[in-house]
Amino acid sequence: MITFQWLIGLLLGAVLLSALARRLKVPYPTFLAVGGTLLAFVPSVPSLTLEPELALALFVAPVLLDAAFDTSLRDLRDNWLPVSTLVFVAVGLTTASVAVLAHWLLPDMPWAAAVALGAIVAPPDAAAATAVLRQVKLPYRLLKILEGESLLNDASALLIYRVAVGAAAVQHFSWSEFAPSIIFALAGSLAAGYLFARISTPLTQRITDAPSAIIVQFAGAFTVWIVAEHLGLSGILTIVAYAITIARTAPARTPARLRVPSYAVWDTAVFVLNVLAFVMIGLQLRPIWERLDDPVRLKYCLVAAAVLGTVILTRIIWVMCYTTVLRLVIARRGFHPRRPMSAPTQQGGVVMAWCGMRGIVTLAAAFALPEGFPYRDLMLLTAFAVVLGTLVIQGLTLRPLISALRLKDENPVASEVARARAVAYRAALDEIDGDPSEEAEILRLEYRALLLRAEGHPDGGLASRELPADPLRRRAIGAARSALLALRESEVIGDDAFHQLEEEFDWRELSAQR
Repeated sequence: MITFQWLIGLLLGAVLLSALARRLKVPYPTFLAVGGTLLAFVPSVPSLTLEPELALALFVAPVLLDAAFDTSLRDLRDNWLPVSTLVFVAVGLTTASVAVLAHWLLPDMPWAAAVALGAIVAPPDAAAATAVLRQVKLPYRLLKILEGESLLNDASALLIYRVAVGAAAVQHFSWSEFAPSIIFALAGSLAAGYLFARISTPLTQRITDAPSAIIVQFAGAFTVWIVAEHLGLSGILTIVAYAITIARTAPARTPARLRVPSYAVWDTAVFVLNVLAFVMIGLQLRPIWERLDDPVRLKYCLVAAAVLGTVILTRIIWVMCYTTVLRLVIARRGFHPRRPMSAPTQQGGVVMAWCGMRGIVTLAAAFALPEGFPYRDLMLLTAFAVVLGTLVIQGLTLRPLISALRLKDENPVASEVARARAVAYRAALDEIDGDPSEEAEILRLEYRALLLRAEGHPDGGLASRELPADPLRRRAIGAARSALLALRESEVIGDDAFHQLEEEFDWRELSAQR
């Protein structure tokens, strides 16, 4: 009962911290990290334990699926070069730098353990950065690069992590032994994710009860992860492929009365998982801290501080070097993107370099280290220190930095929403054009008014209203939704514009069903 009371109190405290974070316009994980640190030194807190092998599945699988579901493949392809350099080069450089530093500071640390530490702290949690970036007007391209990085860098870092942990378990490491498994994990994970999505879609669309559908969604996410891990695949890549495939097919088959509560539950679940991750790691720090004597504590703290500085500095060096080279190339050859977007700037590079906050993946990977792993206590302490340090140092200063640089936002989503809204409402009008009834005439007048408002206010949304139950109205909304899906499929609009209008049509559909 005491543990349950503490959990309720912790969740309510997290709600208050997130409200304070929104008021101060800083990432809420910053305050969760501070709270987790303080919790580690509260003597009366009950002990909570979790099997290490469950950490990644519990904390990462649903969070990653939620992020991948909203990812725009169009925008990911448009920004493939900067995203790929962050996913592979930046993660690789950070892993190597931290591994070399750790082995230099602790010569008796095995190289496999040093590499595992580097992989744990390598992937930034761009969700913390975008929590700030969405509150200010930034170039859309910069936002999409950071979102793409957050989706894929976990896969590259945890693939290195997996190899390093496996190498630590054997006495003689050979690339010839691990290379086939890495190739199999990369190709097999993408194929498995796609197949899982294709198999589950016709099964889940038969469920018409909202609570049952949501439970099946969560069970499906965990099942995909567990099966992938049992097959020797990458759980992260499998989940990403699974979620992206589902996102391309589910909107056309899912009714609004299932989608609206589903989105709300997933947002809540992601928040709760973040809270639990910081709490669980915070509670693991107390026994670690208590069993270390003072000289070892000082030594571990110095190592953690050095790793924190290396993580921040490595990202800054790489991003600024990449941005400088890219701007020189553009100056010689010009900037010719497939779609209108802002050109890379030095100010944008500074912001991207400073968006290196670590989060839930780093915590989960550290917690997932098997018991008895070399320097496991040090790695847990260092991982939490890096998460806390980056969230506090960078998270609290990111917004002032953005304001000082005065970056401009071209806001292409608003123009895409305006164009898509006009096409969708014209499709709705065409659907009821031949109906001579009085109800159809009233609906035509309403949609013409909405169309005029959409064309007159291209940067504003249209508020949903309470509408009577009307089969004709639902038919018109269905036509508008089909037109919207076609616009996304043809990549006339991206997923941000699509989801914004999808929500608008969902509320109109729900209103018409009352």
